[in-house]
Amino acid sequence: MNDYYTCELCRRDGITKVTEHHLTPREVGGKHKPTAWLCEDCHKQIHALYTNKELAIRLNTIELLESDEKIKKYLKYARKHCPSKRMIIKKSRAVRRK
Repeated sequence: MNDYYTCELCRRDGITKVTEHHLTPREVGGKHKPTAWLCEDCHKQIHALYTNKELAIRLNTIELLESDEKIKKYLKYARKHCPSKRMIIKKSRAVRRK
């Protein structure tokens, strides 16, 4: 029997695998802080767009992530995408430089 989940960020249903995202990254003290369950695509997209420092300082809740301009376009696209197929995620130039 298959278990299906809902991603807390894109809110797509029918996700077969979710990953635990530390809202405050572990490397900056978030080991015991709140987490969110995200589909692999959303989790990869977050880390492709933002540095851990950015996530810790200004994007440490699902609501703050959803309201950020960088990820809004991705979420609009992801919500239309079939949850059973993986999306291609590329790192932003800003994250690659750091």
